[in-house]
Amino acid sequence: MHDFMKKGLFFLPVVIVIGLFLFITRDEGGTDTKNDLEEVLSTEDDDESKEDNPLNKTEVIVDVKGEVQNPGVYEFSTDSRVNDVIQKAGGFTEEADETQVNLAQKVHDEMIIIIMKTGEEEVAAGETNDSGKVRINVADQTEIEKLNGIGPSKAAAIVQYREENGLFQTADDLLDISGIGQKTLENIIDDLIIP
Repeated sequence: MHDFMKKGLFFLPVVIVIGLFLFITRDEGGTDTKNDLEEVLSTEDDDESKEDNPLNKTEVIVDVKGEVQNPGVYEFSTDSRVNDVIQKAGGFTEEADETQVNLAQKVHDEMIIIIMKTGEEEVAAGETNDSGKVRINVADQTEIEKLNGIGPSKAAAIVQYREENGLFQTADDLLDISGIGQKTLENIIDDLIIP
């Protein structure tokens, strides 16, 4: 009986050590697996939120019309310029008025680029169009000055803003220009054509 207890006491610490070893390694392994799973899930969430967020868009769609070889809708990266659009559309036609477009301007999503024929500026700008309205995205300073309450300095600011920030998408975009407030916008909105 005494020998049996000696053997039992010998095996008891061995069993305890093995049990502790298995318990500790199982817990560490479980923690690592849990952390790995959380990391994978958070990475997937980040990827999905990047795709859904319009600010993370890397591609824009641009519509080019008029005097280019292949007018149409094209896809570009956000760092592209109007010159890239013209090149992808096959370049200017012989009748294109290249002086009416800013080739260095950055493109933005839903941008419309209209290349006019030489000598068509006034018709394109809306001075003589059927509705009598001004196409704010192509009108020159003189034509913009014809709008109610818009003098030379505000007209120049509109042209400068358009060249630096791209075409106007809505009438409310004009509110971003210094000197144009809600009241001024209300006075001119019926006389504007904005795509």
